[in-house]
Amino acid sequence: MQIRALRVFCDIASQRSFSRAAAAHGMTQSAASQIVHHLEQDLSVQLIDRSKRPLVLTAAGQLYFEGLQRVLFDLQTLDQEVRSFGKRLAGQVEVASIYSVGLSYMPSAKSEFAERHPDVDLHIEFVIPERVHESVMEGTADLGLISYPKSTRTLNCVTWQREPMKLISAPDHPFANRREVRLAELDGQLMMGFDPSLKVQREIAAYLTRNGIRPKFDTGFDNIDSLIRAIQLNSGIGILPEPAIRREVANDSLRVIQCPDLEITRPLGIIWRRGARLGPAALEFGALLLGRPLKPDESSSEIRRRADAELKQPAASAAT
Repeated sequence: MQIRALRVFCDIASQRSFSRAAAAHGMTQSAASQIVHHLEQDLSVQLIDRSKRPLVLTAAGQLYFEGLQRVLFDLQTLDQEVRSFGKRLAGQVEVASIYSVGLSYMPSAKSEFAERHPDVDLHIEFVIPERVHESVMEGTADLGLISYPKSTRTLNCVTWQREPMKLISAPDHPFANRREVRLAELDGQLMMGFDPSLKVQREIAAYLTRNGIRPKFDTGFDNIDSLIRAIQLNSGIGILPEPAIRREVANDSLRVIQCPDLEITRPLGIIWRRGARLGPAALEFGALLLGRPLKPDESSSEIRRRADAELKQPAASAAT
């Protein structure tokens, strides 16, 4: 089984098109179709449902596609490690990051990376979440740093960490000098919040609603820095990721209010385009952030369950 054939299948699966994948590999559509046919013969299972347009992967095909993505990524990483063995790492890395991740983590990460790899030009652009995805998909960014990461048909992701969300207040808010505040006390309170279009605000609102809490949100802030300033200027309160407000807590311009029954986190992750050939420098920066090699998160157990059911179906039919 040739590696090129596996790459062709992955491109067909990700683009949902034989013709586009064939063009990308400099072959005819018929040749690309034959590659998939041979794979299906070797595996004794249907990978693509050709009766639908655009084409759709079967459950087994989806499982195979996600597994191949990891295998080919590992192979690419190994190939680059061997080629660069004994050589000093050089090149350029483009990273698109949401503002809060950039402010909280990038200064120290960039400094450490520069110390380890002085010949690598690391450029980090701070943008809104939508632009992170666009930059990665357009190829103007090798890696994207985002909250609430999610693998898609076109994007790989790996969960990086989970930030605890805390109740914070301005120093002159009535809650500021309280030893602790119960979650129920937030019901009806005026709170400063993110723009409702942002996932973080929707998650905060949903969590409070599930717990029977309905504060009066003053929203509209599309980044953490603006929200922090609004809370400070308006003697307000809000729920923010703890790492994002450490500087303000240290200089006493914000207070963290203990709220024992507030249990919510914000997941952070790294995303990159499926099929993208990340260079050694980009892989190394991702590994520095994670503390381990950069690899996609595992595929879901649900996909495996559906694939298993589909694989067993012919046998069950024969038995009847």
